[in-house]
Amino acid sequence: MSSITDRLQGGTPARGAAARARVRVSLADARRIWLRAQRLDVREPFGAGPDAAQRAIEHLGYVQIDTINVIERCHHHILWSRIPRYRRADLAHLQSDAKSVFEYWTHALAYLPIRDFPLYLPQMRRHRREPRHWGARVDPADYRRVLRTVRSGGALTIRDIDDDVLVEKEHLWASRKPSKAALQLGFWNGVLSISARTGMLKTYELTERHFGWRRWPAPATERQVLDDLIDAALRTQGIVSVASIRHTRTNPIGPLTRAIAARVRRGALVPVELEGAERLPQWAEAATLDAKLRRDAGLVHVLSPFDPLVRQRGRTELVFGYRHLFEAYVPEAKRRYGYFTLPVLVGDRFEALLDLKTDRAGRRLLVRAWHWLGKGSLALRARIEDELHRLERFQVAGE
Repeated sequence: MSSITDRLQGGTPARGAAARARVRVSLADARRIWLRAQRLDVREPFGAGPDAAQRAIEHLGYVQIDTINVIERCHHHILWSRIPRYRRADLAHLQSDAKSVFEYWTHALAYLPIRDFPLYLPQMRRHRREPRHWGARVDPADYRRVLRTVRSGGALTIRDIDDDVLVEKEHLWASRKPSKAALQLGFWNGVLSISARTGMLKTYELTERHFGWRRWPAPATERQVLDDLIDAALRTQGIVSVASIRHTRTNPIGPLTRAIAARVRRGALVPVELEGAERLPQWAEAATLDAKLRRDAGLVHVLSPFDPLVRQRGRTELVFGYRHLFEAYVPEAKRRYGYFTLPVLVGDRFEALLDLKTDRAGRRLLVRAWHWLGKGSLALRARIEDELHRLERFQVAGE
């Protein structure tokens, strides 16, 4: 194994003045760097048990939540892809017992490590002042009533409220129950937290009561939020661009660009010239480029379409030559691949795309369609089928 700087600079580490010179990185190396950053280059990077799930969420920074359950919901799938012995109960333990993760909005609803709660407090407080999302039109009387109910009666789900008068929906994802919209507004405001989740049924509790806080943590400053955004992208991507850094939180480009420039001047970031994208400004830490790149282990991963490696469609296409097409909301007659297709990563290449469905009654995983992205073979199919059997065992396993 050799590092990029070994090959390109004759063994001279990319630090100090050298760090300001652009380092050319091949696509093959960029793929290995991103896989290492995502911890998909080894089979069990985080160990096992609830602590493994905690370590994974802290490393990844977020694990997206989604309602589609034609196979296992994506938050469990993403963790299982990196924790072979992962159990759904591990995540429930972290949320409800250890209280070391919480739910909030990044680019989507996601599980986040509790250490990051101060980073989202400014967003919560802005929402209290200027309500957005679907809670913006909640009747203030409904909101106060729901908060009083939680405050006096304890944590509840929407099923615990039976006195709602249904109203017309204003859009597809709205609720016809005013109390549900009020609960959601409390969540956006940070006043309520999701203390437990059974499938997609959420239990809401007062935030300070759920976490046992006598005093709330201090909100992060704008600079702290910005620094964390850069650090998280470097940790989980290896090589970053302005767009890839802003993927989870759309901070202003100007301050972000200036913060990157300051790091380059200090020698903390190295400008990178990526093969095939020479005009796109990108950066990496010197340690990332100095690190010895792991040889391709040839691991097979059947990934969720919301996996962090796949979720940035344009960047995945840039580095891997693969852009995922999500067709769950496309009319069936117009779908090219299927309702809920999953990409198959073999080593550092996407080799297949599978439309899967779990037959829970029959306790089996069904392959409704198999599409090769490259040149398939019987040997490669057998390896992928081995991983599908492992996925099937997870799909039908009890809680």
